[in-house]
Amino acid sequence: MAQQVIASPFIKPFFLKAQVNVATPLRQRRHTLPASEFRNLTPEDAISVFEIEREAFISVSGECPLTLDEVLGFLSQCAELSLGWFEEGQLVAFIIGSRWDKERLTQEAMTAHVPGAPAVHIHVLSVHRHCRQQGRGSALLWRYLQHLCCLPGLRRALLLCEAFLVPFYRAAGFKERGPSAIAVGTLRFIEMEYTLAGAAYARRNSRW
Repeated sequence: MAQQVIASPFIKPFFLKAQVNVATPLRQRRHTLPASEFRNLTPEDAISVFEIEREAFISVSGECPLTLDEVLGFLSQCAELSLGWFEEGQLVAFIIGSRWDKERLTQEAMTAHVPGAPAVHIHVLSVHRHCRQQGRGSALLWRYLQHLCCLPGLRRALLLCEAFLVPFYRAAGFKERGPSAIAVGTLRFIEMEYTLAGAAYARRNSRW
């Protein structure tokens, strides 16, 4: 029998086909938590978020997209624009965004949230090191974009990425807008855009 896991009020429940084998009291206690859950992040998740982000980015670029204070700020101001993937209560992947009101992303967009603006700036998508190369990043991004389609007033999602990540985001439906004027040290970025207006919501009982 499929096991139903409830996500946030904005996010459709999904089903796991794994059987639950209750063999011992220890195993029974372990399954009091959902095997897999998607929900909006809260300020209480900030430390876990920052630990995953720091491990993923420091070794590559020497800097995190968001500082811990910025993570806390966004999760306090616009938690509905975040999404975390939890396995047995532990965060394994996340996305954080904020609203933006200009046609292109600027340096100001790196730390700003503009309530009511029609675009979402996706600041960071990161996956725990033990869960990479499993398709989780693309699965989480797909679910996040469907979530955004349910939020009122949003028309576009914008992000910056390095050139080698362009195919990943293109496969998710993003289009290139060209080089960004924003740089971090020697790193240069491409701006990508996803159109939310008119996008169909997730199919019933969709599968990855």
